[in-house]
Order: sequence, then C-alpha cells, then structure tokens
Amino acid sequence: MKRRTLMGYSTHVDGQFTITPPLAWPEFKDSQFAPHNIKDRYDPDLILVVTEENIDTPDGPLLRRSATALAMREIDEYRAYNLLDQVQKAVDEFPGHTWTGRLDCEGEASADLWRVVIRDGRAVKVEPQIVWPDDAE
Repeated sequence: MKRRTLMGYSTHVDGQFTITPPLAWPEFKDSQFAPHNIKDRYDPDLILVVTEENIDTPDGPLLRRSATALAMREIDEYRAYNLLDQVQKAVDEFPGHTWTGRLDCEGEASADLWRVVIRDGRAVKVEPQIVWPDDAE
C-alpha cells in the first residue's frame, strides 16, 4: 500500500508596502521583521527592506540605516495562512507611519487571486470581482 503525502497549498506573493517616513534605526532595531533578527526559515513571513547610507560627519563617516518598506520573504511553498495577521502586526508595531502599496497573492488554483492592502491602519484582504459585460448572452 502506497502512502500519499499531501503537500500544502502554496501561494505566490509579490509586492511591498512603502513606509513613509522611513523607520529610523532605533524604531526597528529590535523588531522581529528586521533582517538581522530573523533566525527562522519561515517566521516571520515578512521582512523590512533596509537601506544604508554613508553620511559624512566631522568625526568621520557614519552609516545610517533606515527601513523603507515591508516585503515578502523568500519562502519556498509559502502557504499565506498568517499573512494578513503579520501585515497588521507590522503596521501596529510602527505607529505614526504611512503604509502604501500592496501584496498581490496568487494561489495554485487559477481563480485564487487576492491582495493585501492597508486601509485606515488595518490590513485588509481584497478579492477580485468577475463582472460580465452587458452584451453577454
């Protein structure tokens, strides 16, 4: 008798949320979403996009780090079970910032399309609507 192993349903996620103004180092250095704090292959699902800029100061060069966006991590066979909750957790962790953009999600089934957007400080799942043209018979 053959044993059948069921694989989980995978979802491809593309896009990001731009953070305005960018997060300063003291705001995100201890965050679970900061790249240097991520130790697990699968958790969290999202990662802060960190930029580095060399600033000339009278005491010499200074490296300034800021987080400019929140994006999906590279995770094989991603299942998106907690995606909405994790986006909300990131938004709640950094109040006083504006989040723009979206995450486009596509499941294995052809009709499984949805987005995560942020409206009024809340992460929202948006599903497309199929509309037939008026002249369809």
